[in-house]
Amino acid sequence: MQTHLTRAADRGRKDIGWLKSNFTLSFSSYANPLRNGFGLLKVFNDDFVQPGGGFGIHGHANMEIISVLLAGSMNHKDSLGYSEVITPGGVQIMSAGSGLRHEEYNVGEDEVNFLQIWIEPKLQNVGPRYQRRQFPEEKRRNQLTTIVSNEEGQAHCWINQNAKLSLGHYEQPTAVDYALKPLNKMVFLFVISGTVTVAGQEVGTRDSLGIWDTDTIRFETSADARFLLIEAPINH
Repeated sequence: MQTHLTRAADRGRKDIGWLKSNFTLSFSSYANPLRNGFGLLKVFNDDFVQPGGGFGIHGHANMEIISVLLAGSMNHKDSLGYSEVITPGGVQIMSAGSGLRHEEYNVGEDEVNFLQIWIEPKLQNVGPRYQRRQFPEEKRRNQLTTIVSNEEGQAHCWINQNAKLSLGHYEQPTAVDYALKPLNKMVFLFVISGTVTVAGQEVGTRDSLGIWDTDTIRFETSADARFLLIEAPINH
């Protein structure tokens, strides 16, 4: 097993008032040649949006874009005709494909915190698609919950890539054994709160750990640990 740890304090940062972003991988004004993506995971941003602030209408193409809402209320409006409000526990995906346009704003009274994730697609220029599912925390306690998969289903979102995203929330210290799918060769761990230890290496709140060259991983959590796992191929 090989790993690469990024501490929360070592992430790139952008503060423009209404938006405070933390970049684990190179994005926007943050360019780090050692962090130009991790396998097919190209963007991982920990974003905080002030009330009334947001991203005006803009376009994307040929990227799988996933948002995991941790706090606040954020709208989604796009060129496919979708218009809705996402609340905590909400996960939305845009398979941008041949192209779509969208906007997102903080429509509540509290700060929005969401994770913005971009993964390269398996197929190019497919028809664009949007999907949203809700994963209430009270239904996810003490287990790993699949929130995104390459397999269609009613219980999770699905994307155009051999990838899998899972949310973990464990109230007591727990050892979680995880097996990668045969096509996937890496796992990206992001700790939302608490700590998770992998092979003796403690990953703290808002730290991330890239893991590769292994088929199985044991995650040892602290009490009240919340984390996100992204499993994907290293390359196409």
